[in-house]
Amino acid sequence: MKASPGWLAVLALIAASPAIAETPHYQSSPERRTVVEKDWGPWLGPFRARLTPSLMQDFGERYLYQPANASLPPPGPNEQRVVFLGDSITDRWDLAASFPGKPYINRGIGSQVTAQMVLRFHQDVIALHPAAVVILSGINDVQGFLQQETPEQIETNWETMADLADAHGITVVFGSLLPVNNYTQAARDVVKERNPEELRALNSWLQAFCARRHYGYADYYTALVDKGGMMTAAYTSDGVHPLDNGYARMAPVAAQAIAAALAMPRRKS
Repeated sequence: MKASPGWLAVLALIAASPAIAETPHYQSSPERRTVVEKDWGPWLGPFRARLTPSLMQDFGERYLYQPANASLPPPGPNEQRVVFLGDSITDRWDLAASFPGKPYINRGIGSQVTAQMVLRFHQDVIALHPAAVVILSGINDVQGFLQQETPEQIETNWETMADLADAHGITVVFGSLLPVNNYTQAARDVVKERNPEELRALNSWLQAFCARRHYGYADYYTALVDKGGMMTAAYTSDGVHPLDNGYARMAPVAAQAIAAALAMPRRKS
């Protein structure tokens, strides 16, 4: 059967038309938000720039404690191992000096936010088989150093870490966010970047969360705050990190919270 002249014209038109490109289908928008950078200053700016390529490879920075974790023996019989998970406030804490003879393990990493701790929770907490974990995190989230987060997102990350611990039979202790101050030249931008009202609101949520779930709550805030609602000047030089005398104030608060939490019945996973 021969094609009619009309159909031949249509076929010729189709053949001469450019091929129609297949449109990719995205479940999420392919667009990416433009990030507006801020001036982080002469020290934090370069540090952030050096850190970014590494975070693109391993946002949780799990590589930092891999060797130490691999060389750590399992807990001994009746050993109540406790892992302290956190940011630089934990990283700088000399646990051996504060808790002599205790099998307490420091897994703090400077500048980290709660989302990073969620990513490394399995490696740096669960895999070490502790009886308890003491979580101190959130101050860098409030600052927005690595990513912008709402209070609700911080709370969600806290809850996620708690759920992971519960699922593996690990007793949970949360440390309150510490107060901050701007009393020194080194601390001049601290209060501007870490709103004390937001810190207090987050602590209020966290304390209620711990009470509801029967977790330990180490109230470092009350131990360090002055009458003006800031960190007592004698306990810090930069407005954020405690000095040795600050850690000396925190240690008995942590010890009491750990003892109380370990005395509670284990939560069922």
